[in-house]
Amino acid sequence: MADDDISPLTAHLGYWLRYVSNHVSHAFAGKLEARGVTVAEWVLLREIHDHRSIAPSRLADRLGLTRGAVSKLAERLIDKGLLGREACPVDGRAHSLALTADGRTLVPELAGLADANDAEFFGDLTPDDRATLERVLKSVIDGRGLKAPPLQ
Repeated sequence: MADDDISPLTAHLGYWLRYVSNHVSHAFAGKLEARGVTVAEWVLLREIHDHRSIAPSRLADRLGLTRGAVSKLAERLIDKGLLGREACPVDGRAHSLALTADGRTLVPELAGLADANDAEFFGDLTPDDRATLERVLKSVIDGRGLKAPPLQ
């Protein structure tokens, strides 16, 4: 293949997706870091927020993570006082994860950071352009059968 036949880097949609994603993700990670939380921890906290409590295995399935990854994230959040374990009333060996009072207070604050980050990067889009971008990205996700949420 001659050098003239090689497509430029910028001819690839993946290049532009990564370009935007890196900047959006880096900015959000910095906002979360200032609050003492990683992106992966935020995803776990946000998912648990929608449930009073949830079994780690169910959480792993919902997030497309291994049980070991959920266990490590949960342990870090327990150490930070944002998450606790609840014994299963039916099976004393099993447990569920639930937000502590500090975790329940923090999640809405972090959601506000996510909203602000979104507005910072996508606030200049018209509502129609935003809807189109979201539709197209979801179409790619569905078309490729992607399951795991972005944690990095």
